[in-house]
Amino acid sequence: MALVLARLLSALAAVASVTAVSLPAVATAVPAGAAGRGATPAARTSGPLSAAHWLRRVRITEYYPVPERWFKGRKVSAAGLLGKHRVDWLYGASGVAMEGDGIGLDGARYHIDAVGRGGWVNERGRATRPGRRGWSAGSPFWRSSGLWRTARRRVTFPLTPRGWAAGVGRRYTPPAGITFAPGPSRPLRFYRSVAVDPRLIPLGSLVYLPAYRTQGGWMRAADVGGAILGRHVDVYRPPPPQAGVGGEVRDGERIYVVPPSAQRGGRAVRLPAGIPVPPASL
Repeated sequence: MALVLARLLSALAAVASVTAVSLPAVATAVPAGAAGRGATPAARTSGPLSAAHWLRRVRITEYYPVPERWFKGRKVSAAGLLGKHRVDWLYGASGVAMEGDGIGLDGARYHIDAVGRGGWVNERGRATRPGRRGWSAGSPFWRSSGLWRTARRRVTFPLTPRGWAAGVGRRYTPPAGITFAPGPSRPLRFYRSVAVDPRLIPLGSLVYLPAYRTQGGWMRAADVGGAILGRHVDVYRPPPPQAGVGGEVRDGERIYVVPPSAQRGGRAVRLPAGIPVPPASL
């Protein structure tokens, strides 16, 4: 009898610890596909989440509009832009082609509008693709077009004011359909927007990240990335003060996801104990 009573009290405590709240209206805008930011093993899923759910063993990375001042390549013209910009900022794996958005030397915002044909290559000029086990041939270095190759076929690029990054370029491959545009790619908000794999986390989902509780924790799934696969989310944040600083990577995290289907009709969603109510402004 005592054991039965103990179990009953435990169950009642679990119910009492759940908070029912009405959540902010779901965002319905669906962003265009992004270039991709990093890679992580993809989780095998049976489809997008349809109910509020904890996800475990999640990788959390960060991205931001990358400043052109960090780069040293020669300024070149690019489709969609009026002025010239540093070539490695445009096409390199640390620049706009990967991060999606950037801040030019003039302080204005720019973004990649179309990634074109082809994918990424590593420093040796070999194709590399994101997948379940990371990049197929090592870390990406450059888009597969808009690049120079040395006599040994390694990727190089012209520097400012002169010279080459990794040997003199002997062969140039023009950009294959890669275009850029002024302004930000979409209305993302620092520490309030997160990129997801929509095959697992539907766009418009509310996502609570306990690792970011000091920033409020709640974010909206508002972006995608070609290399954001499975249990991997990418947090949109301000640029760090200098290159090579910031950009946290966290593995083995857990996150709480409330998909759009659980937000419609003003229905109340039961939040687990310890999770704050999401702000109405989200």
